[in-house]
Amino acid sequence: MEGEFMTARAEYLCQADQVPDDTGLRVQPEGGPAIAVFKVGGCYHALDDLCTHGEASLAEGYVEDGAIECPWHAGKFDIRTGKPLSAPCIVPVRTHALEQRGAAIFRIVPAGA
Repeated sequence: MEGEFMTARAEYLCQADQVPDDTGLRVQPEGGPAIAVFKVGGCYHALDDLCTHGEASLAEGYVEDGAIECPWHAGKFDIRTGKPLSAPCIVPVRTHALEQRGAAIFRIVPAGA
C-alpha cells in the first residue's frame, strides 16, 4: 500500500541441531509448502521440499558435495542455488533465504509474500 513501509519478516523453521549433516530436515511452515533445510560446509540452506521432476521429498534425498539427489529418480540439485545438476531434473527448485539466530534457523520471507 502506498505510504506504508513493508519489510521482510523472519519465520522460525527449526533448531540448528535438528539439521543432520548427511540428509535434510523437512519443515512444514504454517500456511505454506514444506521446506527442506540442509547444512553444507557449516552453513544452512533451504529449498522447497518437493522435487520439480517428480514431487518426491528432497529432505529424504542423499546429500553429497553440496548437492541433493532426489530419492525417486536420482536427479540432483545444487543445495545452495536450487539449480538442476543432472537429469531427469531440468527445472530449478526454489531456494529460501535463511538466517541463524543463536541456535535457531529462520526463513526470511520477503515483504508482501
